[in-house]
Amino acid sequence: MSKKHLLLAFTCFISLLSQSQNKTLLSTTNEPVSFATISFGNGNGLFADDEGKFHFTKKTYSDIDSLFISALGYKDLKLATATLKDTLFLESKADLLDEVIVIARPTGKFKEVTLKPTDHNDYYKCWLPTIESEIAVFFPNEDNKPKHLTKILLPIKTEAKDWKKRSKSKQAKRPFSTLFRVQFYENKNGFPGAVLTYEKVVFIATENTKPVFEFDVSGFDIFVPKDGIYVSIQVLGFTDKNGKLLPNKKYKEVKTRRGIVKVSTTFRPLLPFTDQIETKTTYVKRIFHNNGQWVLFDKQNITNSNLLNAGLNNYGMGLKMAIYKEQ
Repeated sequence: MSKKHLLLAFTCFISLLSQSQNKTLLSTTNEPVSFATISFGNGNGLFADDEGKFHFTKKTYSDIDSLFISALGYKDLKLATATLKDTLFLESKADLLDEVIVIARPTGKFKEVTLKPTDHNDYYKCWLPTIESEIAVFFPNEDNKPKHLTKILLPIKTEAKDWKKRSKSKQAKRPFSTLFRVQFYENKNGFPGAVLTYEKVVFIATENTKPVFEFDVSGFDIFVPKDGIYVSIQVLGFTDKNGKLLPNKKYKEVKTRRGIVKVSTTFRPLLPFTDQIETKTTYVKRIFHNNGQWVLFDKQNITNSNLLNAGLNNYGMGLKMAIYKEQ
């Protein structure tokens, strides 16, 4: 066999091998399950992309013997990695889907109200997003008027390529493209409860995104429940130039004198936190830890936080709402 044919055969083999390492999550009706959570059961994990695909190999994750897969609206699935197939099926939870609150959009006059975000330019007062963390902000409902969410106002902070020149506004920015998921929750006893929509609500932030990103959510028909609403953002990972989610590892392996230490991978943009909001309104959870339980972002629940040590308790998210007048 010629060298040319050998090279072609080897290329085909590598291509087939690469394809076999990509797993696809489908519903029992053969619809892709977007952005499912794939937990390893050891505090680590990853996410499927919008087509239900995720990248897993025993070579990359040699110490993982089981996967725990979950997605909104589907029953959890536990699988042994030794017998993992290329296509996996999740069974829908019809009873959960029926519980989603549906409110008919009111008609008549309304006024748009803005709950202003709180922003700043201090790099050292920002949260470094990781795949494992979801951040939710609580917005109370002050009256009984129907309130339709139209935009989420998200403060972000990008970084200069040259750190020494970071204070100069016209400096070139450090490039990135990060996919975020947005979720909406009811208020359940002072914590995020049931989700208000099972629709895919995502956006991409890059180094060119404005310091306050206005994300239009008017098409999702999200209304503020009488007990208030939690709005959350969660990093899913970096994307390629076409906006497709890349195989993002949740952690980096760093060699130390004590052995290999797994350090959470941080993503851009930075999220400015503030001490300018009197009430503590920010809640966090670690997706792959503590069964994904929500906690209030304060010193009683979280230790060793530089943000909390500096008195920065809240992420300064804002909202725009259409408030309908009484008929």
